Amino acid sequence: MSSFKYIVATAASLTLLAGCTDPAYLTGGENQNAGRGAAIGAASGAVIGNLVAGPGNRTGGALLGAAAGAIVGGAIGADLDRQAAELNQDFTNSEIDVINTGSELIVRMPQDILFAVDSDQVNSGLRADLFVLANSLNQYPQSRVTITGHTDNTGSAAYNQDLSERRAVEVSAILIQGGVNGTRLNAVGAGEDQPLASNLTEEGRAQNRRVDIRIQPTEA
Repeated sequence: MSSFKYIVATAASLTLLAGCTDPAYLTGGENQNAGRGAAIGAASGAVIGNLVAGPGNRTGGALLGAAAGAIVGGAIGADLDRQAAELNQDFTNSEIDVINTGSELIVRMPQDILFAVDSDQVNSGLRADLFVLANSLNQYPQSRVTITGHTDNTGSAAYNQDLSERRAVEVSAILIQGGVNGTRLNAVGAGEDQPLASNLTEEGRAQNRRVDIRIQPTEA
C-alpha cells in the first residue's frame, strides 16, 4: 500500500473509531453520526489535501486535509443528530418520520395527514408541525432543502405529476411563511414515479402517497 493510501485509510479508521467509542454512538443516541461524518470527512479531506499540496508534500497535505475534513464532517454529523432528535421531540404528529442517513435528513410526511383527497391545501392540523420544521431549518441555516411530492398510481400519470408538484409548492410556501429563506428551498413533484411500496395494495399505495423533505447540509 502506498504511503498516501495508508494515510487516507488510517485517518478514516481513527476518526471512525473515535466516533464509535462514544457511548451515544454505540446506543444509537444523539451523536451516532458524528463519528461517521468525521471518517468520511477525513478520507475526502486527505484526498483534497494531497491534490492541493502537490508532489512535493503529499504526505503533509493529506494529513492536514484529513484533519480538516474530520472536523467538518464530524460537525455536520453532530448537527444532523441534534436536529433529528429535536424534530422527533417537537413534532406533534407521530406519523411523521425523521430519517437520518448520516449525510442528510429526510422528513417524511404521509400525504394522507397533509392533504385531503385530490387537494393541494395543507390540513390545518399539520400547519403547526410544518412551522416546527421551519423553526428547525432557521436554527440550522447551513442546508439546502428539497421538497418532493409523491403520489400512488391511481389516476393518470399527468394528473398525479401536476398534483404532486402543487403539493410540494404548498409545503414550500408554508415553510417560507415560517421564516425560511426561499432561496434554500426547491419544490418538485415526482408524481407516481418513485414508489416506496407496491401500488397493488391499499397499504402500499398509502406508503407511496407522501411528501419527502430532504435536508442536505452545506458548509458555512
